[in-house]
Amino acid sequence: MPGLKKRSVNLAGHATSVALEPEFWAVLEDMSKERRVSLAALIADLDSRRGESLLASFCRLSALAFVQQKAAAPRRKRA
Repeated sequence: MPGLKKRSVNLAGHATSVALEPEFWAVLEDMSKERRVSLAALIADLDSRRGESLLASFCRLSALAFVQQKAAAPRRKRA
């Protein structure tokens, strides 16, 4: 697995960077496309909902939840 990939984002008027594995960035990009928002807007939304969690950790958990929902969707349709 390749190392972390850093991306710069502007959150609430402050420049910051988020470092995630490329696989998580790919899922976040899929999430942003499905929601029809930019990746920056998606990360800003996640930042607003993360509470005390670290942003990178919350991004990973959100990406995991997205993938799990996608995987469960075909099973729900069959039931």
